[in-house]
Amino acid sequence: MPKSLGALVRKLLVLALVGLVAQLIDGSLGMAYGLTSSTLLLVAGVAPAAASASVHLAEIGTTLAAGVAHWRFGNVDWRVVTRIALPGAVGAFAGATVLSSISTEAAAPWMAGILFTLGAYLLIRFARPLRTDRVGGRLRGRFLGPLGLVAGFVDATGGGGWGPVATPALLVSGRMEPRKVIGSVDTSEFVVAGAASLGFLIGLGSEGFLLPTVAALLIGGLIAAPLAAWLVRIVPAQLLGAAVGGVILLTNARTLIRSAELDGPARPALYALLAAGWLAALVLAVRALRRTRRARAEAATAAPAAAGGVPTEGSDAASVGEVPADLAATGTPTPR
Repeated sequence: MPKSLGALVRKLLVLALVGLVAQLIDGSLGMAYGLTSSTLLLVAGVAPAAASASVHLAEIGTTLAAGVAHWRFGNVDWRVVTRIALPGAVGAFAGATVLSSISTEAAAPWMAGILFTLGAYLLIRFARPLRTDRVGGRLRGRFLGPLGLVAGFVDATGGGGWGPVATPALLVSGRMEPRKVIGSVDTSEFVVAGAASLGFLIGLGSEGFLLPTVAALLIGGLIAAPLAAWLVRIVPAQLLGAAVGGVILLTNARTLIRSAELDGPARPALYALLAAGWLAALVLAVRALRRTRRARAEAATAAPAAAGGVPTEGSDAASVGEVPADLAATGTPTPR
């Protein structure tokens, strides 16, 4: 095998592994496919616009598969999908147009800054328990429209961000079941990814898409889809979210520090500070996970006693539902 061909094969295998890891993370958290893929592509030296364009084109396939699966399992609120997907598509198209018009040198710190911010957000989000109580009422269009617009713009300009922006906002509202939040956000992302890809096609032309990269990411993502359903039962999402947030934070900090031309003792001091913050977030995530599991155990014990000490066939399910069930195992929503 010629050296050039061997190098190409190795590169595609690495990219397929990137897609596989990103989909495993996304399948366990309901977010971060774009964040993880874009971060790793930037580290590999891919230009920011090409990285975001390639990731979004691959996401058309992965989000379609995820959307169909969520629809079959009844995890989709179509009213929310229609009201968040269309503004999201507008925001994604605008974001792709903006990123396509920026030079690679200027886009690198911009994209790294967005990814850094979202990585920090993941750390904060998974370092503490999520709100589990739900209130009545429906989400209004005046909330969903602007949310979709902002999330779509951030997603295209940052190479990812639709899930990290939209999912927590809908969860915090308390008006949707966690499984329907994840299903609706994942399903609407198909429209957002398509609009972003169209924006990159107009702004960069067909040469802006690295088709071998797209194919490798897509293959890795499709292979990982069924594995993610298994992984979410094994690895606590609370810990995985904090771990991934730290990786994204430190990786993109490297680009920002280099752009700021920081030298001397400032560079190691910043890395040490970020690493300490990551460690603290992991410790808090472990504590939150333990509190959630204790609450689940107490609810499971109290339910049969409340029924007169006679467990019924549905008592376990009912007790888990007190937490609720989607949050019982990990303290974070189960995405699949």
